[in-house]
Amino acid sequence: MKRIIAVNSNTYHGFSLKQAITGIKAAGFKYIELTATKGWTEHVFPTMSLKKLYEIEDQLIEAGLTPISLSGHTNLMDNNRVDDFIANIRLAHFFGCKYIISSIGEAHLEDKAELSDQKTAENIKDLIPYLEEYKLILGLENHGKHGTGKHLKKIVELVDSERVVINYDTANAIFYGEENLDLETDLKSAVEKVGHLHLKDKAGSQKEWNFPALGKGKIDFESLFKILKENNNNSPFSIEIEFTEEGPTDLAEVNEAVRESYQFLKIAGFDI
Repeated sequence: MKRIIAVNSNTYHGFSLKQAITGIKAAGFKYIELTATKGWTEHVFPTMSLKKLYEIEDQLIEAGLTPISLSGHTNLMDNNRVDDFIANIRLAHFFGCKYIISSIGEAHLEDKAELSDQKTAENIKDLIPYLEEYKLILGLENHGKHGTGKHLKKIVELVDSERVVINYDTANAIFYGEENLDLETDLKSAVEKVGHLHLKDKAGSQKEWNFPALGKGKIDFESLFKILKENNNNSPFSIEIEFTEEGPTDLAEVNEAVRESYQFLKIAGFDI
């Protein structure tokens, strides 16, 4: 099964992007999702100097890592944050990404605005000219109050643009979804609109912050892969590991989790 498989640099939250690049390369991956999440993981950011951005670009080239997507979470319900997201679109273009990923509300900052699905869709439609200009696809991530693929599908259908798809986060559907959510049923309900996935495992209780290496949690990835295959969905994967609330012990633990995730996907039959 050949598809693009990246590692989200947010896996290295609390560590430098250079450390992330080194660990992702060492594990054997060829693609990376860069993270520009305000107030959380700012591995790349629109306010960085051009000199710094060129340095990062050189590091990626030297490591043989291709940026496929940029995680630029911004509250798309807040008109005051539109300019911030447009800056992230331009940043994604600078690095040659094909996808820019955002939740609808803020990922790690307190939301200051909330809108109906219809109003949210209208806000997102206003971004389409920028997505077209920079040849990017916006992946809306299931997160927070928009925790399921089923809910996001409604918004994506309201937007009605090939430039806007679902970024399906496998663990977020459980963590933010309704109690006892059936993950396979939720993915099936949205799969036709899924264009990018965060592969993230989930351990512990529903609301427990516990996202280990792939294969170390409770998610039945084999069943999810089967759903994607049956629906001819070859969207890119981006692995995201967020550990527990205490975070990883050290950099070595992060690197090992990335290596374990690589081996998990190799055993599952993916040609990385």
